[in-house]
Amino acid sequence: MIKSRLFRETDADEVAKVVAETLRTTNISDYSHDYIERTIQTLTPAFFTEKSTQTHFYVICDNSKIIGTGAIGSYWGSQTEFSLFDIFVLPAYQGQGIGKSIIQTLESDSFFKHASRIEIPASKTALGFYQKMGYTFKNNIDSLDDEQLYRLEKFPQKK
Repeated sequence: MIKSRLFRETDADEVAKVVAETLRTTNISDYSHDYIERTIQTLTPAFFTEKSTQTHFYVICDNSKIIGTGAIGSYWGSQTEFSLFDIFVLPAYQGQGIGKSIIQTLESDSFFKHASRIEIPASKTALGFYQKMGYTFKNNIDSLDDEQLYRLEKFPQKK
């Protein structure tokens, strides 16, 4: 059974492994081996534990196995703008709606519901997916930034 829940500190090792496997398997088609390995070196269990104290960090589980992650947090301390972070799905589960489920979970979060704007740093690999989810290029800039990411945004509809 697949469901989402909030990150627990005990998830940190498994989350780091999910992220590393996803980067090495899926993102390697768009980024160099060195870039992937440098990125993995920063995305440690301690990084995710710290991230969970600053964001609403979710894991997606297939029974007890973590198969995906995603977080939403303040955009540089703003109370009205937020960012999506660390959205990853294990390669074996990609193409099955898990990524869409993660986005729906994040878009149901209280931070998203109070946001005037949401930003997401998107990898080359995930660009098309996020565009399908309604995110567009920030300031119409469709080129990669210094981190080799696209900056996308969405303006949630206020109800």
